[in-house]
This record gives sequence, structure tokens and C-alpha cells, in this order.
Amino acid sequence: KKYRSREGAIVKLLFSLIKKPLGNLRMLDKLKKLDAYPKTLEDFRIKTLGGGAVTLVSSIIMLVLFVSELRDYLRIEITEDLYVDMTRYNKLTIKFDVYFPAIACEYLGLDLADTSGQQHKDVAHSVYKLRLNLDGHPIDEPVRQDNIGTKNMTQETLDDGDLQRKAVTKKASICGSCYGAETELRRCCNTCQEVREAYGSIGWELPTDLADFEQCKGHTEGVLLKEGCQIYGKLKVARIGGSFHVAPGISYDRGHFHVHDLKPFSAKDFNVSHTFNEFSFGKRLDSLTPPLQSIQEISDEGGLMYKYYLKIVPTKYIKYGGEVLHSYQYSVTRHIKRSGDNIMSQDLPGLYVHYELSPMMVVYTETSRSFGQFATSVCAIIGGVFTVASLLDSFLYKSAKLLQKKTQLGKVF
Repeated sequence: KKYRSREGAIVKLLFSLIKKPLGNLRMLDKLKKLDAYPKTLEDFRIKTLGGGAVTLVSSIIMLVLFVSELRDYLRIEITEDLYVDMTRYNKLTIKFDVYFPAIACEYLGLDLADTSGQQHKDVAHSVYKLRLNLDGHPIDEPVRQDNIGTKNMTQETLDDGDLQRKAVTKKASICGSCYGAETELRRCCNTCQEVREAYGSIGWELPTDLADFEQCKGHTEGVLLKEGCQIYGKLKVARIGGSFHVAPGISYDRGHFHVHDLKPFSAKDFNVSHTFNEFSFGKRLDSLTPPLQSIQEISDEGGLMYKYYLKIVPTKYIKYGGEVLHSYQYSVTRHIKRSGDNIMSQDLPGLYVHYELSPMMVVYTETSRSFGQFATSVCAIIGGVFTVASLLDSFLYKSAKLLQKKTQLGKVF
């Protein structure tokens, strides 16, 4: 009995091993019936010249369309949206580089004011003046302009450059007179420029003849007309509308007026022709070119006012990797008019820039197509071209067969 039971178990095992492949074969047979692409035997396939031409042309078309889709997939697209500006920044950075070919640096000053006309306070800056000859070549090292605007010369408003100059002045063996304009922080005036700044810092008007000052002897109109000046640097001001101007003379406040003392010259002696090498707000974006970039205003006439009205639009640029850049775009309107000679006049020669911030923000976002979209487009191209090519090949083949049959019957014409 034990022998028979063992024999029965072995038979069952063998039968199961045989039955499993048979079951798999039946499943494969069922799968074959689902084939939507039945194949013919190689011997029954007919290859024609027209079919080869259709295959070649369709392959080229598929390749061209595939390359086009690949380029679109790899290309970064930029979308543009407009939002209300909800960001809060305390400072606005102004970068500028302006070249004046017909005015010496000694006679140019830079002032800032907000929309109410009040002078900006606590302005962080790094502004430099570079003396140039009439050919535009440097004739001296750049000099940092320490006094921006018409702030009083106090310890709080002096920056590092003022303190360094003060220290150098104290160490100097010669201490020139400031002709009554001395202050606690400026007791010596060794150059004509320092005398002019001393008078301006306390709001005094310069005399008609600067030759009365020992330091200003030799500073005549000839110097004014034989040098140029490049003023460049960066300013950080309050993020509100305002203006800044580069104008000749010493600036100071008289009562409620902001004035420039042009003595011993008149307004028509100053030719304010200029070239903007750079003028931008915030971080510069490579894809955006500032409107004032490389703008030239050249005139043979003196005493002109060049006014630029800028509308600034905050801009946010979101890169594909997620990096966010904050910058500004602006549009500009230009106006030119003749200035007056009155010291109290608001129409004095110079370069005036008025800027106003928009409440809207432009957001640029870098995007690209997903791989799923790319794969779908490629499949659509291949399938579409293959289907059209198959229909065209079938049409050409049947047309050729029909023409051949009529030719044999002599019924072509």
C-alpha cells in the first residue's frame, strides 16, 4: 500500500508539471487573437518604388518635426503677469554713470530730493567724479563726492570720506582760510573746491569774483571749458518718488528754496551736454535694457535744462530653478528748455531726473514644457505621419495597379 501511494503521488506531480505549460500555451493563444496588427508572410509582401519614396519622405518629415518638438521642449519660455505691488522695501538703489564732456568736475554737484521737494536724508552712496580731457580720457584719479544734497555739515551726516578728509586736513602743514565759513568740522580750506563747499554748507552766497580767494586764483572760465567730467556711482534712497539732479554751481538752501550759486559764471556758460553710460534701478536684469542706456544729448548751446521723467515699475523675475530676482523697469519722457540766470530761479542749467514708482508689479516667470507633453507630441507626430504615409502609399499602389490593368486591356485613353 505504501508503494502504491508513493506511485500515485509521483504521477500527480508529473501531471501537474505537464498541465501548467499547456495552460500557459492556451493563454498565449488567447493573447494572439487580440493582435490588431496581423502580419503577412515575407513571401507575400510587395515592395514598390512609390512605397520607398513615401517612406523616405515621411521619415524626413518625422525627423524634422521631432527636432522641432525637442527644441521647444528644451527652450525656456517666459510668461508675464501683472500684480498689485505688495512688497515692502525700505531702500531704492539707483545706479548711474553720466559723462559730461564740456564741464569740469569742480563745477558739478549732485543733489537729491523726494516728491515733496525736501532733501533726502540718510542717503547711502558711493558717488565718484572723474576728471577728463576734451577727448574723454582721464587726467586724474576718481574722487569720491562726499556731500550729497544740502545737508548741514554735522557729525551725523558726515560719511567716512568726510572724516578721512578731515583727518588729512588736520595733519596738513598748511591750513588755508575758509573766509568766515569755518565750522567745527571744517576749519581749513586748502583748495578752491573746499572754499566753495564751505560757503555752500552754511548757505552763504559766493562773491562774484572768486579771485578774491587765494585758493581760487587761476580758476577761470578757461578751466571750465577745457575739461570734462564723468560722474558715476550708486545711491540708496527711500523707496518713494523723488528726483535727483546734476547741476553746476554750489547748492544750498535759502529759506524754503533750494538754489545753486553759479558765480562767477552765468547760466549760458555751462554746456550740459551729456551721455548716459548707465542708468538703472535695483539689480540689473540681462534680458532688460534700460531706456536711457547709451543715450546722448549733445548741444553747442549752453544754459539748457535736460529733464527726464521716469515711471518706475517694480519687477520680479522668477528663474526656472526657483531663484527670485527683484529689479525695476522704467519708461522715460524727455523735455529740454532754456534756463534762467536768476540765482533764485528754479530753471537753472543741469540734468534733472524725476522718478515715480508705480503701484503695480510685473512678474516674469521662466517655464518649460513637461516631459509628458513632449512624449505626447512626439507620439502624435510619429503616429500621424505614419498613418498619412500608409494611406498615401495605399492610394498610390492601388492607382498603379488600376492603371496597369487598364493598360493591359488597352483602355488607358
